[in-house]
Amino acid sequence: MADEELEALRKQRLAELQAKHGDPSGDPTQQEAKQREAEMRNSILAQVLDQAARARLSNLALVKPEKAKAVENYLIQMARFGQLGGKVSEQGLIEILEKVSQQTEKKTTVKFSRRKVLDSDEEDDDD
Repeated sequence: MADEELEALRKQRLAELQAKHGDPSGDPTQQEAKQREAEMRNSILAQVLDQAARARLSNLALVKPEKAKAVENYLIQMARFGQLGGKVSEQGLIEILEKVSQQTEKKTTVKFSRRKVLDSDEEDDDD
């Protein structure tokens, strides 16, 4: 996919989400600031991800927007601190996704609290 196609898909998805959640951002300055931030994020991601990785990330954003946002934030932070050496490939993105999944994984534990019930048979065991 070309960068323009990805950008068009993201804009379309953003418009759908805003319409769905009823986000009538009437303040033009606030809307403009959000637009600039989105453009800045997209330009940084375009610089650090190759095409296959961007396609995977955009697919993830359609399915799990929260996880995609977390991965985007992680990538942007790594890029700002110079921890990325070149463009991240699709395999590199998969490894980052696994790291983020492990960090955000909810571990459920089940704890049984057994009540001690007095049983009449216990008293009869002395025979």
